[in-house]
Amino acid sequence: MSLVDNSLQSRGAPRNDPIRVMIVDDAIVVRGLLARWIEAETGLQVVASLRSGREAIEQLERANPDVVVLDIDMPDIDGITALPRLLEKKRDLVVIMASTLTRRNAEISLKALSLGAADYIPKPETTRDLTGSATFRRELVEKVRTLGSRRRQRLRARALPRRAARPLDDGGAGALRSVAGPDLVPDQAPLPFKLRPFPSVPPRILLVGSSTGGPQALIAVFSRISDVIDHAPVLVTQHMPPTFTTVLAELLTRTSGRPAHEAVHGEAIRAGKIYIAPGGRHLRVVRRDGVATVALDEGPLVNFCRPAVDPMFSSATDAWGSWNLAVVLTGMGSDGTGGAADIVAAGGCVIAQDEETSVVWGMPGSVAKAGLCSAVLPIDKIPGKIISMFSGSQA
Repeated sequence: MSLVDNSLQSRGAPRNDPIRVMIVDDAIVVRGLLARWIEAETGLQVVASLRSGREAIEQLERANPDVVVLDIDMPDIDGITALPRLLEKKRDLVVIMASTLTRRNAEISLKALSLGAADYIPKPETTRDLTGSATFRRELVEKVRTLGSRRRQRLRARALPRRAARPLDDGGAGALRSVAGPDLVPDQAPLPFKLRPFPSVPPRILLVGSSTGGPQALIAVFSRISDVIDHAPVLVTQHMPPTFTTVLAELLTRTSGRPAHEAVHGEAIRAGKIYIAPGGRHLRVVRRDGVATVALDEGPLVNFCRPAVDPMFSSATDAWGSWNLAVVLTGMGSDGTGGAADIVAAGGCVIAQDEETSVVWGMPGSVAKAGLCSAVLPIDKIPGKIISMFSGSQA
């Protein structure tokens, strides 16, 4: 059975209204379970529970959701077919794709991001596993709440005049910058933070951490830094499950024109390659006989994640000292901040993506607010800054 809450038809998005969620899945047990989890949370409300992409398209305007949790495999109209039609009807809609951990679904989920989905969430393969998965429940609720709140903030920002912000560039040492992001309204004070001076010595290693919105941000960066990859090892931690990181590696190979692969335990780290932390394993750097090598482990979650960015950043500092340039891209939470602090303490450099171009300004915002960055830039400016730094120029 498919349900739409007809009592909730307000078109506005008042600040204190609950985030409105539509669930679309052909399995009635899954729909019921997800609905119960979401309804149990303060500030979230299920306004529709539907069994196909066709029903989602037909009921979208009536249900008026902020967030749609959209299954991939459904009869009639599947998720990847429904996605562009939903976004055509409601351009600012937040769509979270839900799929099991198969190669096909990983490819479809990454394709969905390129078509406008905000994020994806991997579902346990069986109903029994789904029912007992506290990790899946936490991730689902966190993504719905964070992405739904982000949508509400952006709608409010568009409706009100915004305070003008000074350009957020890579200015002089210790420059105090005024950050007025897209969510700032006139009665809020700008959020100040200090940018650190750039190191005088060019970096030799590139480290990249990302999460929600990361795949598209990674594509935007790696499509333009092929020459840097030729001369420097590149390590990437993107919050992703197994199988998804395999597909991501293939995508970055095509994007950059340089070999990208899931890192292999014990392999030497060389220039000319992109090493990606495999889903479910932390990537660390260790020196063996003087050679920097990959060390993978299935240790405890760090910042609720495995792989996590902090272990990669911190271990790279132990291996390479001041040679590291760390780039923190869009993502929820604060993963990367601890490791970024280690990089800065060792004489390395940190760049963060700005709020305007981030899907979620969690990870990059945390690093920026901690005063660890030498630059906070829109995604389209980051490749040029990376190139200039590796060439020895701060321009």
